[in-house]
Amino acid sequence: MRVWKQWTDECRTTRKSGSGPRNVTSARDDRHLVRMARTDRTASSRQLAALWSIATGVSLCASSIRRRLLQCGLRARTPLYRIPLTHDHRRLRLQWANQHRDWRADWQHVVFSDESRFNLWYHDGRIRVRRYAGERHLPECIIERHSGRTPGVMVWGAIAYHRRSQLLRIVGNLNSNRYIREVLQPEAVPFLQSLPGAVFQQDNARPHTARIVKSFFAAQQVQLLPWPACSPDMSPIEHVWDVIGRRLARDPRPVASADELWEGHFRFLCRVWYAATNRTGSIMEYFAVMVVAVSSKEASEEESCIVA
Repeated sequence: MRVWKQWTDECRTTRKSGSGPRNVTSARDDRHLVRMARTDRTASSRQLAALWSIATGVSLCASSIRRRLLQCGLRARTPLYRIPLTHDHRRLRLQWANQHRDWRADWQHVVFSDESRFNLWYHDGRIRVRRYAGERHLPECIIERHSGRTPGVMVWGAIAYHRRSQLLRIVGNLNSNRYIREVLQPEAVPFLQSLPGAVFQQDNARPHTARIVKSFFAAQQVQLLPWPACSPDMSPIEHVWDVIGRRLARDPRPVASADELWEGHFRFLCRVWYAATNRTGSIMEYFAVMVVAVSSKEASEEESCIVA
């Protein structure tokens, strides 16, 4: 009845501005809370509540902390993970980005390829960072971790502008001979030959850079795109793997083995692969913008390292 009367009398259903109980914190307190959260990006709301109580002598519950930070635009999000980068890695990334920052239509001829492993069990470390929209790549919002092998299914795929390859399963360790026999010959090379002027991108994993693989590329006249070391985050196909991983994590069907994951989810995997790669055109356009951003970001971090 109250809502109906409010609607008939005032043509609104929302609470009047300024009504309700007063906030325990003032605008100045909220700014101080935001500074605390930005100082330690990984602090939980309970930890911030404890720090707040020590600093001000006023108790504030964790839910109030979360509510204030949300009102200020700071949301707890999953951090970006990446491989630790050395000074030489940053220098090479900057050099590569500067060489390709003016590419636009050129990216339409590049075929990006990669392997990815999808685990049997999705594990979320429950680490969150508080950040504003657009701050995902800030150094203080990134947690570094070394890559490691976990039980699951490894697949290979490639994407180009409005095109995709088949999704291949890789069983066991991938060496250079298997890479040629199971990936390049049956799928990668025919896919490249169907695209006039195609340039092939792969990372610097040992099976990809072995002498026998280089000889194979030379014999097949495959043009390669140089790629900086330790830079999986720069490849647009990583976005596709991320989409597939999140979709698999939401699948409630239990899986007991890698074979069951592949056989029981093969159609699902392929369907997600095709759905995720339907937007390769927009992914490539975003990638061109990201290369310019990487150039600026790595340049600023390079200057910081020099000053330090």
